[in-house]
Amino acid sequence: MATVATCGSGAGSPGSMVAAGSKNNVTSFQRRGPKASGSDSSYSRLVSIPGTRPSVRNGQLLVSTGLPALDQLLGGGLAVGTVLLIEEDKYNIYSSLLFKYFLAEGIINGHTLLVASAKEDPADILQELPAPLLDDNGKKDFDEDMRNIKTSDSNIKMKIAWRYQLLPQMEAGPVSSSRFGHYYDASKKMPQELIEASKWHGFFSPEKSSSTLNIEPCSLTHGYIKLLQFIQNIIYEEGFDGSNPQRKQENILRIGIQNLGSPLWGDDVCCTENCDDSHSLTKFLYVLRGLLRTSLSACIITMPTHLIQNKAIIARVTNLSDTVVGLESFIGSDRETNPLYKDYHGLIHIRQIPRLNNLIYDVSNVKDLAFKLKRKLFTIEMSKLRDLGRLVHLPLLPSRDSTYGGHSDDARLLTRYLFFLKGKYTFCIFNIVVVYFY
Repeated sequence: MATVATCGSGAGSPGSMVAAGSKNNVTSFQRRGPKASGSDSSYSRLVSIPGTRPSVRNGQLLVSTGLPALDQLLGGGLAVGTVLLIEEDKYNIYSSLLFKYFLAEGIINGHTLLVASAKEDPADILQELPAPLLDDNGKKDFDEDMRNIKTSDSNIKMKIAWRYQLLPQMEAGPVSSSRFGHYYDASKKMPQELIEASKWHGFFSPEKSSSTLNIEPCSLTHGYIKLLQFIQNIIYEEGFDGSNPQRKQENILRIGIQNLGSPLWGDDVCCTENCDDSHSLTKFLYVLRGLLRTSLSACIITMPTHLIQNKAIIARVTNLSDTVVGLESFIGSDRETNPLYKDYHGLIHIRQIPRLNNLIYDVSNVKDLAFKLKRKLFTIEMSKLRDLGRLVHLPLLPSRDSTYGGHSDDARLLTRYLFFLKGKYTFCIFNIVVVYFY
């Protein structure tokens, strides 16, 4: 378990010297108001939870998603007490990787994990978590990976991206949780000693569903009821809700739910458009969000929304989630062989950003985001199609004052524009227009 750091508790800190001096001398900086009962000092200690930081926008406590680039897109991180919904890609390759990043970040910071799945055993999921890049050897591998991918001239000194260049030197040995957000090596597994030293709870739906449950009939499926009871017991028994002062936690509970809404959970929203339990999934999310709002916990959910045929259910699920991120993979689509997308493995869509204590949510103004899985890293970048898309609004009329007969500039522009279009008649149209120009 991670230790709780306290600020201003050192013997030689300025706060302690001011407190010592105020016992004998009364100054204008004396604190007004009644003293807290049972405390030796008039100043309460500021308790900081490892792996968290306050938001610069509203002061809300944030945790990292395990992917620093995604943290920046979400406004600094994932707010405590909120739900992050990941819309799975068709083959559930990249969404499961983001799911593991979230859990790995919790182990590095000493957070308590709650892993729920109907497909894989939670113990097996933890064994597949990526290894953190914490020491000098990991940073060397990181730099080597960036150099192998980035192309530049031979006479220019090669540098890594600006967001990685200012990484502090990590000490080999014990895991440090002083920094917000870490980087992970997708080609390596997390050391076994880190997993064994962590505190986690597992919920495997096939094992939990085998037991009998005497409850009143309701619209929730059996798997959802058991999961809600399991989450509620962990929150209350371990003091993450703060109701029990003796067990009050100064830690974060990270909840990860995999493949929610799939038939493995006993839900048929992915099987038919007009299902019998159409409100089971939405009621589960409603109750879950109520548990998160009153506790020091954050939740990530992966859901196969591409299999849900009823669009109204998708809209309700989106409204009941705080943050929604969609992954669109190029595997099995025409974009996989399209030269325009050769540098990426898919697109990422920030569909919804939370605005807490308000009736509406924020919509991200950052568009055209693409992701790619390198040899070791999962990166999010601005797509190059953003610049090509501006060509649609440019005129294509010939300009007589240009060189080489007045058509080379327009031909070059038209070539880029037609290359941007993706259709089976692109090259035919290109040949016709070139004949027209020349």
